[in-house]
Amino acid sequence: MSPTAAAVSAPTQADLFDFVRRAAADAELIDSLPLDPEGRTWIRLEGPGGSEAWLIGWPPGSGTGWHDHADSVGAFVTAAGELKEHSLAARLPTDGWKTLELSEDVDRERRLPAGKGRAFGRHHVHEVLNESTEQHAISVHAYYPPLPQIRRYSRSGPILRLEQVERPEDWQ
Repeated sequence: MSPTAAAVSAPTQADLFDFVRRAAADAELIDSLPLDPEGRTWIRLEGPGGSEAWLIGWPPGSGTGWHDHADSVGAFVTAAGELKEHSLAARLPTDGWKTLELSEDVDRERRLPAGKGRAFGRHHVHEVLNESTEQHAISVHAYYPPLPQIRRYSRSGPILRLEQVERPEDWQ
């Protein structure tokens, strides 16, 4: 396949969002995920157009910590329970920094009950949380291109610090 043909067939954010929305509505798929009271669980799914997709279970009180998905675009939808997303409405430099001071107006927060989700672009920095003290949450996620890396950050007030870069072999 030529590079031009590959670019034409690559799934868009809208394609990924449509996929995760349909998968999140598939009761049989959602029920197939084993839930663990101690930690997140996941099943790899076949995403559209060669994308990477995951069904993820979130025990009460769990979360991802601040991270991004590098050069991948993505989408996720809550299938059960409710998730909360904190995100930054700012494009960060991709390389050459360890610590940044964020301006006051970049924080965003959204609640995503079952059936709700969002798509996002490259270098989207966020954390996803299940704040429930009693109920698991389940969500479906898709990324394209398949995740080349995940950058993990710590945050203290306005200070964001790059802590770790993970590659696919670290989580698959």
